[in-house]
Amino acid sequence: MKIYNTLTDQVEEFSPQEKNLVRMYVCGITPYDDTHLGHGRCYVVFDILRRYLEYKGYKVDYVQNFTDIDDKILNKAKELNKIPLEIAQRYIDSYFEVENKLNIKPANLYPKVTEHIGDIIVAVEKLVKKEFAYVTSTGVYFDVTKFPKYGQLSKKKIDELISGARIEIDETKKTPLDFVLWKFAKKDEQIFWKSPWGDGRPGWHIECSVMSMKYLGETLDIHGGGMDLIFPHHENEIAQSEALTGKRFVNYWVHNGFVTINKEKMSKSLKNIFALKDLFTMYDPMVIRLFLLSQHYKKPLDFSLQEIEQFKSVWERLNNVKENAELWIKNLKDGDINLNFKKVVDDLVKKFEESMENDLNTSSALSAIHSIVNHLYMLEKNLTKGITKKDVEYPLNKLLILSEDVLGLKFSYYEIPEEVKELVSKRDLARKNKDFTSADKIRQQIISLGWIVEDTPFGTKVRKKI
Repeated sequence: MKIYNTLTDQVEEFSPQEKNLVRMYVCGITPYDDTHLGHGRCYVVFDILRRYLEYKGYKVDYVQNFTDIDDKILNKAKELNKIPLEIAQRYIDSYFEVENKLNIKPANLYPKVTEHIGDIIVAVEKLVKKEFAYVTSTGVYFDVTKFPKYGQLSKKKIDELISGARIEIDETKKTPLDFVLWKFAKKDEQIFWKSPWGDGRPGWHIECSVMSMKYLGETLDIHGGGMDLIFPHHENEIAQSEALTGKRFVNYWVHNGFVTINKEKMSKSLKNIFALKDLFTMYDPMVIRLFLLSQHYKKPLDFSLQEIEQFKSVWERLNNVKENAELWIKNLKDGDINLNFKKVVDDLVKKFEESMENDLNTSSALSAIHSIVNHLYMLEKNLTKGITKKDVEYPLNKLLILSEDVLGLKFSYYEIPEEVKELVSKRDLARKNKDFTSADKIRQQIISLGWIVEDTPFGTKVRKKI
């Protein structure tokens, strides 16, 4: 498998440190507001990367953190007159609800900053002792001039970063790029911890280094996140981690592109941020997931309601062919698989795998999925011409594995309510008696209840509206 490494600016052959084990860390949310579409893209991308690695036989140790103490959380707590950790937990719970609906596999571990304060203090102490960090009246800072490779991830020199970085001015720092490891508490802050330097709390960057290395070791195979984290967050993680251990911190840095809204970047100031929970009131979460994986993960992904409507139709088509195929299998005769049909499907599976192994090209992989769907529709047109159960079972099985197991597109599985079943029976009877007026009225009743009726060569099929 090949994947683009931000550190080397190249697509590289992926080779983990241990033959069958991948250590992967992805920066999690700061839980101060609802999980939005941009978060959704990031965590769907890395969910698919994990799923594909598992499909290829790797065991993936996947860790994703929660930054559950931060200025944004403190400000939200003041605004709502709540305890900061209550605010954080509220949005962590909300994140898990969204994650579940998007069919994102849970990480192996979700460490929280507030549960690792002792580990963070130990790391900061080591950096001070090694003279990579210094203490001022406002906190403990990492001295970037002591780390010659600083800027390797963002491909900029320290002088350029100093002149171009939008960093809060602090006259106690040696250079503007020096970043805080331990932030001293202000008088009105509600939450802080004791440390050798004074009461305070961790800086943002040190958290991820400490938690990732605690659970995955001093060198990670993959570290992921959005492109907005390349500088300064991930740049700073490299500096402090490698200063601590003297070892390479991450072998493959993987970053996903932004989500734009009608060609504009999402931002609170533009009021164009879509909370996923709100989108789920309008669309099946799998429609949103399908949209999120439709473009190559590094490219910008533009959201519009018109675009989502198209993916709603695509998702309906996928579900429809899956349900049709299940119905055909119940009615078709046993027999050997047509080897020409099998080869067609095998070639499409190979195309899917080649696409995924070419830097996780989900857009190309989806085209292979659609070709399998087209193959099943071709079989539908020839059901009376010697098509066997195995002819349908084989492509259906591949469709389910690639769509559900790898891309995480969970097909609809549901029980048809008794009320709908009764209406279907009445409609079938009306059609048998050639009372098509009554049959059409009953059909409209069924549709009003959220179900669709289709007449097939094997009888009436009922499916839920998406």
